[in-house]
Amino acid sequence: MYGWDTGWEAGFAPYAEQGLLPGRVVRVDRGQCDVMTADGVLRADTAFVTPHDPLRVVCTGDWVAVDPAGNPRYARTCLPRRTAFVRSTSSKRSEGQILAANVDHAVIAVSLAAELDLARAERFLALAWESGAQPVVVLTKADLVPDPVTLSYLVQDVEKSAPGVPVLPVSARLGEGLDSLRAVLSGGTAVLLGQSGAGKSTLANALLGEDVMTVQATRDVDGKGRHTTTTRNLLLLPGGGVVIDTPGLRGVGLWDAGTGVGQVFSEIEELAAQCRFHDCAHGTEPGCAVRAALEAGELPERRLDSYRKLLRENQRIVAKTDARVRAELRREWKRRGAEGKAAMDAKRGRRG
Repeated sequence: MYGWDTGWEAGFAPYAEQGLLPGRVVRVDRGQCDVMTADGVLRADTAFVTPHDPLRVVCTGDWVAVDPAGNPRYARTCLPRRTAFVRSTSSKRSEGQILAANVDHAVIAVSLAAELDLARAERFLALAWESGAQPVVVLTKADLVPDPVTLSYLVQDVEKSAPGVPVLPVSARLGEGLDSLRAVLSGGTAVLLGQSGAGKSTLANALLGEDVMTVQATRDVDGKGRHTTTTRNLLLLPGGGVVIDTPGLRGVGLWDAGTGVGQVFSEIEELAAQCRFHDCAHGTEPGCAVRAALEAGELPERRLDSYRKLLRENQRIVAKTDARVRAELRREWKRRGAEGKAAMDAKRGRRG
């Protein structure tokens, strides 16, 4: 039943003794949630389990305990999550936003209707690894690339940016590649992620075998589209497993995703471990293994730039809530400022 297993059953035992019913949250909307239980879908209020911490609010994919006879009916508690996909909010406050819970696979939809944005894919991958789920990259609208050689090169480009991650070209319109994706997703919970126009809702309909999600056309100019999905919905797959469709994400901010960034750029982390200095910035330091790989053509400059950008962004996010990290950042800024001043003084001295 929607991902229920012996582990969840054991964790729910104390609540079962109280006469409460387990259920999977399939949709959340303004303080209420739709919960799939053995008795069918129940509408429940989340007031009992909505704390001040935005990362602990009830989310699609959660398992909750419901009093089936309550009037009004409440979700009494939320079981501890196994995984959680979290991004930072677009506000200036230091807050995270949970997008999906208890996910086994994070399916990152990348449209082939437009030029590949590898940096964006790397950003999604970092959040996916950090969540605890296994990422899968799906290159949607593969029928728009009819040349198999070109398609193979595109797959290879993404594979280089997604070490250890399956990369599957799929055409939902023609049904190509769907069997491979279904085999990966069967028996677990998957969340569909990607920007607007990436083809998530079309992919969800193809996996479901029916038009459940509304689909809108994308622009021919850049392959982008309007938000088709406006809420996160958990849907049962006919071949086993469940999938959570999410709204298209324009902004994907990191949220304490240092481990995830390291996983995405594992080859750079391995090179950095070989540098002469443990705090090497991979600039002009002697004995830098990362710079050596760049000069040898073994590491693309774009890849290193993306790595640095995500590291800096994640460090800023963490620093908002961690005083120790803030202090380290201040020391680093002062060190760089002093180095810049010394370089400028030396340059002026030579001119004189």
